[in-house]
Amino acid sequence: MQPERLVTRRAFVKAAALGVSGLLLESCVPGPSRSPAGSGSRSSKAAATGPAPTPSGEPLPSVPPIPLRQRIARLLIVGFRGFNVAPDDWIAGAIAVDGLGGVILFDKDRVQPTRNVRSPRQVTRLISDLRSLAPDRELIVAIDQEGGAVTRLSPAYGFPAVASEAAIGPKGDAAVTAWADGLVATLADLGVNLNLAPVVDLNINPRNPAIGALGRAFSADPTVVARDASLDVVAHRARDVRTALKHFPGLGSATTNTDFGVADVTRTWSTQELIPYQSLLGQGLVDVVMAGNLVNGQFDPNAPASLSSATVKDVLRGELGWNGVVITDDLQAGAITHAFGADDAITLAVEAGNDLLLFANQQVYDPDVVVKTIDLIEGLVIAGRIDQVRIDRSYARVAALFPNVAAAG
Repeated sequence: MQPERLVTRRAFVKAAALGVSGLLLESCVPGPSRSPAGSGSRSSKAAATGPAPTPSGEPLPSVPPIPLRQRIARLLIVGFRGFNVAPDDWIAGAIAVDGLGGVILFDKDRVQPTRNVRSPRQVTRLISDLRSLAPDRELIVAIDQEGGAVTRLSPAYGFPAVASEAAIGPKGDAAVTAWADGLVATLADLGVNLNLAPVVDLNINPRNPAIGALGRAFSADPTVVARDASLDVVAHRARDVRTALKHFPGLGSATTNTDFGVADVTRTWSTQELIPYQSLLGQGLVDVVMAGNLVNGQFDPNAPASLSSATVKDVLRGELGWNGVVITDDLQAGAITHAFGADDAITLAVEAGNDLLLFANQQVYDPDVVVKTIDLIEGLVIAGRIDQVRIDRSYARVAALFPNVAAAG
């Protein structure tokens, strides 16, 4: 990840008035930022053929009752430093005592040269030790293992090489399947159960410093992207690893050099960028969707997708019909916290309809982030700002995807 421009809430509004969107750097990219955009045309032309996804208003599934604070904790995924975990580490307490839902592993740290990854044996032991802190439930262990430039488990640490999506995308179904099988075998053998991939952005602008220039897209053709992504998801599901489609609603058309932290997809985004989502939804091949840290004036000129009810509730849940899990990008990204403040960003993310809140602990490192976030959201529920049903709905979605995450403890 590289430095990002600090953007104020006023700047978001001003940028929208000028037809410009501020791109907010997301945690899961090494250097460039993402910018899902929106489409002003809320048209069904982007829809792919296939059965309609489940409407978002379906009744909540039944889940075991646990205290409100634990239900909130289950909705958090947090990064930490260390190759191992000791009983007195803060992350151990967050899992064993507070009921933290999940962790995210990184190979590199903004301060330290390495973070959680040293060798296959070490990572296997780390994940096993983390899981032992929640023996009666399923801990979410997430990672970004896209292939190519975004490969947390790389040959540098003794893992198999993984080609980029761009390199493998044009080679046909057999090659994509073999590539996906190899990628997910590494994750499953380690105990990772959530891969923040595949990227389903379209390679509309090959010079796009966030996607095209890094080889992170399968193709510029939405049909090819949908086909390759479907093979990737199927391979993951065969090994019981969930996936997260990103970066909703599409970053492939960005043109601005994200080294400066600003990109504008409002004028370049088109409805074809929704086709992979529509296609995979129609096939029942979606586990999680990531809402990106970017602003698109076509959907919402005042907030990034990850904090935007218009993007998450109206478009993703309303128009596309997705009733499953939505995860934010990093809520500690400097552009978000400086524009909205940490507390407001969390509040808006919950109100927008996200289910899992991601705190990479990269832009800043806060060992108290779990307790602070639980306290904040619990306070909002008690004050009536957030309805407890809103928390229960997200908790139910996460519990449906990770059935054992709901257990007490």
